[in-house]
Amino acid sequence: MEKRIGAAVILIENKDHVDEMNHLMSVHSSIILARQGVPLREKGISIITLILEGTTDQISALTGKIGRLEGVQVKSVLTKYE
Repeated sequence: MEKRIGAAVILIENKDHVDEMNHLMSVHSSIILARQGVPLREKGISIITLILEGTTDQISALTGKIGRLEGVQVKSVLTKYE
């Protein structure tokens, strides 16, 4: 299957599931090229951005599981390359 490079933006509103989210990212670490976290304490949220490289199935497996966590939103964009 064709690999893609993409980005995922994760908005964390409920910090109760951060450990579970970190575990998911660890399990899928083979497709994560970079990770950046920004706490916005005054707004009570945190944002994590991921740069990803993998098949659409691999990326969807990670973002789908993260998106099912309560109080966590995720949006991703993928590009093709040769």
